[in-house]
Amino acid sequence: MDMLRQPVEGPSVWTGADLERDRSWTYALSHEQVADLDRALCEVKRRGLDLAEITRADFPLPSLEDDLARLLSELRDGRGFAAVRGFPVDGYALEDVEKMYWGLCTHLGTGVTQNSEAGLIHCVTDGQRRPQMGTRGVGNPGPVGLHIDLADCVALCCVRQAPDDPFSTVASAMHIYNEILCQHPEWLPQLYEGFVWTRRSEQNSDEPPVSNYKVPAYSYAQGVLTCRFNAGWSRTGMQELDQALTGEEEEIFRFIQKVASEHCFRFPLHPGDIAFCNNYTVFHGRAGHDPVEEEERKRLLLRIWMDLENVRPFSDEGLVRYGTIRYGRLGWTASDLLSGRYREGHRLRADGVPEASA
Repeated sequence: MDMLRQPVEGPSVWTGADLERDRSWTYALSHEQVADLDRALCEVKRRGLDLAEITRADFPLPSLEDDLARLLSELRDGRGFAAVRGFPVDGYALEDVEKMYWGLCTHLGTGVTQNSEAGLIHCVTDGQRRPQMGTRGVGNPGPVGLHIDLADCVALCCVRQAPDDPFSTVASAMHIYNEILCQHPEWLPQLYEGFVWTRRSEQNSDEPPVSNYKVPAYSYAQGVLTCRFNAGWSRTGMQELDQALTGEEEEIFRFIQKVASEHCFRFPLHPGDIAFCNNYTVFHGRAGHDPVEEEERKRLLLRIWMDLENVRPFSDEGLVRYGTIRYGRLGWTASDLLSGRYREGHRLRADGVPEASA
């Protein structure tokens, strides 16, 4: 097992104070760029394309090309976090917002399904648009601790924020690694061995409810460190196996949460804002908010999960990159849905790990 025993260096290592000082991670859309989005939307609607049928070629955004290239570089090789401001949401039907949002994201990566409905866009809400999602609590008013999602990148577009305006949070998983290395290097073997992950009751009937392998919380390949840690999914997985975390594992979980919370960046997410996070280098979460009864006032975010081309090298791509997402109706592309291939089930290796080439 190859372990990194030197501190991570580079732009992926940051604290909340660093993001506060340098806001070059923010991209404000111009009037010309918003007009390009609207023109592209009108064209796909004229052609009668459903969301899953929209490709990058169908959604040209000439005025955004340079900014989107810089944003993608920021996600893959920079901080791992970026935000777009001024995305058009007011005055559009939600279905049209979804198509514009999907069209924008086709210029960054390949969207993949993320719930039991094989949804390419997941409505983060406790309202009527909340999708089927097993035992997951996505969209509930309570606070969400810092965590990673299951695909390479998560994008969160705010359509409507809760009336009390809860803040969102991000933290550098690379900064946390450096703190572990400095204060508790004895934990590295356990972190590189990793933990099981629950499947939150979204697996197929012939698939186990918990991964039958451990996903490394940190792994190292070709000079690049990768994080795949979600305390909630691993803790629940252990409980489903009737296993308890050891005392050291409990310490590890608490320490990661403590460092992440102490050094996170808090920011507002208002209508028209989109936050992007690389799930290999950045944790994200949010504060809780007061529940509201009126459907038209409920918080509503649109979430897209994406695979990013050439995102990074992996010690075991099937295990680290796909081991948390390829089961049930999760992890399928729009092409897989249109062709019906998702009905065949994900291809697995003999050890139960998803095939990297599938």
